[in-house]
Amino acid sequence: MAVNASFSQAKILHEQPVQLSPLVRRITANNPSMLTGPGTNTYLIGTNDIAVIDPGSDDPVHLDAILQACNGRLKWVIVTHTHPDHSPGAQALRDATGAELIGNLLHDEDQDPSFRPQRGFKHDEIFKTEEFTLRALLTPGHVENHICYLLEEEKLLFSGDHLMQGWTVVIIPPHGDMKDYLDSLHMLLDYPMAAIAPGHGELILNPQREINMVSRHRLMRESKVLRVLAECKHGTLDTLTPPVYDDVDPARHKIARYSLWAHLEKLKRDGRVDEVSGTWHWLG
Repeated sequence: MAVNASFSQAKILHEQPVQLSPLVRRITANNPSMLTGPGTNTYLIGTNDIAVIDPGSDDPVHLDAILQACNGRLKWVIVTHTHPDHSPGAQALRDATGAELIGNLLHDEDQDPSFRPQRGFKHDEIFKTEEFTLRALLTPGHVENHICYLLEEEKLLFSGDHLMQGWTVVIIPPHGDMKDYLDSLHMLLDYPMAAIAPGHGELILNPQREINMVSRHRLMRESKVLRVLAECKHGTLDTLTPPVYDDVDPARHKIARYSLWAHLEKLKRDGRVDEVSGTWHWLG
């Protein structure tokens, strides 16, 4: 494996290619929001035959920026998952270039219905060109079909929505699973990483510290869920969200409610809580 790349910590520029390393450029879509942060990152890998990771939504301005940056050399469009801010642009890129679409499907109304891959990935499967090697790491949690990709030549992890720079990801049952998420985080520590290229935000240059910090944060929130439920004995998602997330801006409680649901589902599987008709009960 080659020596680590020297990574550029270039700031987010919407719809402008930013060189992050010898093999990687980033184009950030102009779709900032509470869920997407500064916008969805699309990554271009390679200089001869190019692979695009996460083409974003079917936005003509963003897709044109990708096509111009690829300059006729786009060969593969690869997705981390099929949420509507990550994969709907894939079909338009295929139509324009004939690129091969690669990623794992999840049949659900909340996923991108337009994504029709030529093939998917298994865990630890290698995708190799003359220039670069991508290792597919199945990372369910944020959603069942989520995949992170490790660029082995530069030890750079493309984390999609598994890890984001500056905030924690939303996990929405039933296709999001908190236990799977924590297990996937722990699994990533088995792989050599020099940096993380997230689906939203800037490069994360201390990946092991970030993974451990996110894991600790989730487990601390789980302890708080148990503590609040032990005090009140029972509650609904609506009544439990304010005390469990009293350190979070109330404007974000609607989103936090989903992660609370994911925590409670994990605790139910662990035999710590139970749920009857939408009311959650502490089991002691």
